[in-house]
Amino acid sequence: MTSPRQRATRADAARNREQLLEAATRVLASSGTEASMRAIAREAGVGIGTLYRHFPTRESLVEAVYRDQVVRLTSGARDLLADMAPAVALRRWMDLFGDWIATKNGMLDTLLTLVESDVVGHARTRDET
Repeated sequence: MTSPRQRATRADAARNREQLLEAATRVLASSGTEASMRAIAREAGVGIGTLYRHFPTRESLVEAVYRDQVVRLTSGARDLLADMAPAVALRRWMDLFGDWIATKNGMLDTLLTLVESDVVGHARTRDET
């Protein structure tokens, strides 16, 4: 018998989670202050209950967005270098880095709390590379 943690994620649940991460990234990047969870759910086209099922707290959502972006930056560098000349790849990667920085504006307070509590830290980020 499999436990709930061992079951594969349903396709619609995985799609909702990805939509929430993408929407949160967009909303956080365009927001000068921390965006509401309702605004993120609305942008993703899901209900607030769906957002909280995937991310029970603002901190869990911000952590997931942060980790997703770190993975995109690190894998993006490898992918770009595999497909482009180094100078072009560097420019494209700098665009990714700019997006990464812009997103921090809308989650700065929560991100600082996560860094202070060592949920997200330099050592953990370094492990992603």
